[in-house]
Amino acid sequence: MPKAGIIYNDIKPIAVRVAIELKNQLTAAGWDVCVTTSMGGILGYSHPDSSVCHTPITGLKPPGFDSDMDFGVVLGGDGTVLAASRQVAPCGIPLLTVNTGHMGFLTETYLNQLPQAIEQVMAGKYEIEERVMLTVKVVREEAVLWEALCLNEMVLHREPLTSMCHFEIAIGHHAAVDIAADGVIVSTPTGSTAYSLSAGGPVITPGAPVLQLVPICPHSLASRALVFPDSEPVNIYPVNIPRLVMVVDGTSGCYIIPGNRVYLERSPYNARFIRLHSPEFFRILREKLGWGLPHIAKPNSVELP
Repeated sequence: MPKAGIIYNDIKPIAVRVAIELKNQLTAAGWDVCVTTSMGGILGYSHPDSSVCHTPITGLKPPGFDSDMDFGVVLGGDGTVLAASRQVAPCGIPLLTVNTGHMGFLTETYLNQLPQAIEQVMAGKYEIEERVMLTVKVVREEAVLWEALCLNEMVLHREPLTSMCHFEIAIGHHAAVDIAADGVIVSTPTGSTAYSLSAGGPVITPGAPVLQLVPICPHSLASRALVFPDSEPVNIYPVNIPRLVMVVDGTSGCYIIPGNRVYLERSPYNARFIRLHSPEFFRILREKLGWGLPHIAKPNSVELP
């Protein structure tokens, strides 16, 4: 019996309703269906008095979700997609992402197109696009205190955000550098259109094998975004007292106290997304962010010499 999964945002009534309807539809078609919410992928924030909130990366898998599952359907917005990716990436389950939110930058289709999309997926007529993820760890004396998968970005800053922070950052085998800024962002190509874009970082196409480091409001004209190979691990040593705040994908994080370091590397697990058509990143940039739209009238014709 073929097997499918449904992950939905349980605070959105429309996502709840569609999840029930879709489960009934797939079950009637002879599929074994597992259903869960995206809450299991939202790790939340550890207690302010302690950074210890260690949930193993492979411990977020929902019951019934495994490598034998043909595909999963995500019902929600971008936040739901981020949480679902964290839940199932270690299983390698391809996800059909359905937008029930607003921006939907990471989603593939809309609710009004879901019936046709499901028929296409059940028939196996789709492509799979893999997106790089990061493994983020908080380490103290070589002990891992906290870890998470990251599809977009890791952000490290002080409370309040407008207070100056000082960081020592070592990328790969290169010498450590000092950065003074309101915070720092380490982003994947997928996350290059999220927070790092607002902070002045470049847009990176999803297939590029790179990561980027973006200082937030740096206190130097020389501190700007840096793009580097995703084979290079990153160690961040905050030197602020008493603590900093680390946020991963906007949905989880912990406090970083003196003596802790943040370690990031390319994860062995990729997020796998079902594409009903060949991926076209520039079209998404144009539709969602307005990139490449003409702002002045183009001439009707151009005379070539």
